Amino acid sequence: MTLKLERPLAFLDLETTGVNTSKDKIIEIAIIKINTDNSREKYEQRINPGIPIPLETSEIHGIYDYDVINSPSFKDVAGDIKTFLEGCDLGGFNSNKFDIPLLTEEFHRCDIDITIENRKLIDVQNIFHKMEQRTLVAAYQFYCNKDLDDAHNAMADTSATIDVFLAQLNKYESLEKNVDFLHEFSIQGPKTMDLAKRIAIDNNGDFVVNFGKHKGTKVIDVYKKEPSYYSWILSADFTSDTKRCFKQLWEDYKNPKS
Repeated sequence: MTLKLERPLAFLDLETTGVNTSKDKIIEIAIIKINTDNSREKYEQRINPGIPIPLETSEIHGIYDYDVINSPSFKDVAGDIKTFLEGCDLGGFNSNKFDIPLLTEEFHRCDIDITIENRKLIDVQNIFHKMEQRTLVAAYQFYCNKDLDDAHNAMADTSATIDVFLAQLNKYESLEKNVDFLHEFSIQGPKTMDLAKRIAIDNNGDFVVNFGKHKGTKVIDVYKKEPSYYSWILSADFTSDTKRCFKQLWEDYKNPKS
């Protein structure tokens, strides 16, 4: 299967200390970059998160505190990761909801800006759920007729994700083999401004709160009726990306373009 790529497409998988994208840390990252000529490059790195890895998490992915005690911090390797992803569209399994927001948060902690807005994002899980409704292990068995023996090993999961993705393209004639189509098809639920999907974009192009008591209300209307909402957003447990988006909308509200 040959992909038609205008720029590299990098699939990634993270093993982490937990599932909170605003607080948890990366302990292993694996990236396979498919270049425009369909050649591949790999990046793999264990990372010391600087905090204890919960035992229940270690029992899932098999990485314990002693496994990363001599590994570099994310800050030590952030530059290398950013360089490896330079100019790439991004893909993964549940990556739109988890891997990309958490990776972006790690970059923010290092005061490194990694642009997401201009990248196409392909979430293989969303394609899978729209077509079949299963997990990565089941997807690998269903599409590739193989058992995923090394599940929760970051490089094995990343490699399996690419195998599933290419098998999906072979199986479904309705899936166009270009990144623009697959980016749109990978989106699940309403289009959103932020990666954590706290701000939806409605059919009129308006930005709408997508959670809590104001769900369904335009952000600008919430700001008008409850100005303290913006201060609460900045102090609450939201990702840096979500706070940045609310800040941008606040600045647009306070300084409307003529």
